[in-house]
Amino acid sequence: MKISRLAQLVFPGIKWFQGYTPQDAIADLIAGVTVGLTVLPQGLAYATLAGLDPQYGLYSAFIGGIVYAFVGSCRQVTIGPTALLALMTSRHTSLGLASGPTYAILLCLISGIVELIMAVLRLGALVDLISLPVTVGFTSATAVIIGTSQIKGLLGLRGGSGSSFIETIGSVFSNLDNLRYGDFTLGIVSIILLLLLRKMKDFKLKTQDGQHRKVLNIIFWLISTGRNALIVLIGSSLAYFACDGTNRCPFILTGKVKSGLPDFSVPKFETTILSANGTELHQNYKDMLSELGPSMIILPIIAVLGNVAISKAFGGAGLSATRELVALSLCNVFGSFFSSIPVTGSFSRSAVNHASGVRTPIGGFYTSALVLLALGILTPYFQYIPKAALSAVIISAVIFMIEFEVVKPLWRCSRRELLPGAITFIVSLTVGVEIGLLLGVAVDVAFLVYRAARPPLNVSKLKTAHGIDYILMRPNHSSLYFPAIEWVRNNIAKAVSTYGTAPVVLDFANVHDFDFTAARGMGALNKELANMHVPLFLMKAPKNIIVILKESTNIDFRTIDCLDDLENILEQISNYELYLQVTVPLLDSQLASDHSPCASDFADHKKMGSKKN
Repeated sequence: MKISRLAQLVFPGIKWFQGYTPQDAIADLIAGVTVGLTVLPQGLAYATLAGLDPQYGLYSAFIGGIVYAFVGSCRQVTIGPTALLALMTSRHTSLGLASGPTYAILLCLISGIVELIMAVLRLGALVDLISLPVTVGFTSATAVIIGTSQIKGLLGLRGGSGSSFIETIGSVFSNLDNLRYGDFTLGIVSIILLLLLRKMKDFKLKTQDGQHRKVLNIIFWLISTGRNALIVLIGSSLAYFACDGTNRCPFILTGKVKSGLPDFSVPKFETTILSANGTELHQNYKDMLSELGPSMIILPIIAVLGNVAISKAFGGAGLSATRELVALSLCNVFGSFFSSIPVTGSFSRSAVNHASGVRTPIGGFYTSALVLLALGILTPYFQYIPKAALSAVIISAVIFMIEFEVVKPLWRCSRRELLPGAITFIVSLTVGVEIGLLLGVAVDVAFLVYRAARPPLNVSKLKTAHGIDYILMRPNHSSLYFPAIEWVRNNIAKAVSTYGTAPVVLDFANVHDFDFTAARGMGALNKELANMHVPLFLMKAPKNIIVILKESTNIDFRTIDCLDDLENILEQISNYELYLQVTVPLLDSQLASDHSPCASDFADHKKMGSKKN
């Protein structure tokens, strides 16, 4: 089937349909169903984490796969709800009444619009401002926050969690007297089983002749991959038989899950919330946007960061960050019309997709079909899912987001980079993840600005082959901008005061960029050195820098190509100065007593020589 170039430009994902074989379809079906078994329990759990009814997690899990199949460029990426975005969404869903879903859906729409604007402006490179230590600090802090937020569900404690990490911990300890042993036992056993099943995929059976028992190994891999669904299924079965319609159920259950597909509707720009005294307050679009605040910017950036990282990890560096931005934005925009919360690429589900042998993004269709099937048929049984089992699923997933292994190599290689990561981690835990991320990025940018303002300078006093002293300064930076020029001038002044008035040579071999302010500073430096009778030379200066200096200062700086040129020029200067210091005073003393006309001619020659020098 031939596809026009226009169609491929608008919907790049449809190129996968060209030459699509039955073998591709079978591989995508297996991968799609496998990912579906993973996203079903995670979607229910992440909706609960976001402070919403469980069905909203399933609403968010199906539309992204369909949209990304048409506009995405990486076959392994799976779009859907994630723990991190669910946590950030939960900050705006605790206002009471119907406002929770309204705020979450509106945030999904705004995130998609912001991501689309970033794509149009080609701002995907903004994620490059977030360094690895800051990313590690941020994800580790959010993992701790998410994990602690699920302790109440794990212990069977009723009531909402605190609004921060510290409040959550305090709330848990103050309610330990209300611990429910049924939920606690189920939760702990579920975590242990999930961790054990996670390792099962690495277990390989071998016969005596070294051949793998492929069937058993495949079964082990399937059980390990579908461990979340398996634990939820076992927990639901226990709850179904243990409760059996009685009011003395040993577990706190998820409750009734709305059946059927979500309605197609435009996200609402008004809602009603409960005030502190329990009265209802109408919120218009201005109030809602004010409530969402920085999340409208921070959340899309976090979503883009995760999605681009996943795409590069599986698809290589050749993928277009702008194309991925467009795909992610459309997933959120279209998803908001189907009651979706903000979504992005999931690393764990993308890894499952890759390991399952997916061949094209069409595997997302099969995942979406399984989610829609669950919404239509299985929702009556979701009410028996124990909250402790969902909490165990979330905790078992996020504990691997805490990256302790990065600290040791950073401590050995670059301790400075630990500071922004530590600031991000601590502030995210104590104040908020948005503030923590912004402060971490700000500290990183401050270090970059400081390095640009204080470039390393190698200063040394050397001698030519003929024994003439000179001061060599070599900036170890690719650019010299206005914050650095005063630093360079001060270092040259210190070098002259330390080593004497020897000629100064600036080695520009590593410098490739200059700005107007720096050029004017170089002009002032040249005049200062000239007043001190110190020659200034620029060695290996690129032509563009010479042009900038000439146009900015109207000064012809003395340039040399190598140290051999410097040798000749300094030799000439040294000989001429020797001539002035020895010959001229001698002639002065002789001519002082000679009143011949030649005396006035020599005086004129001496003036001209001094001007030339």
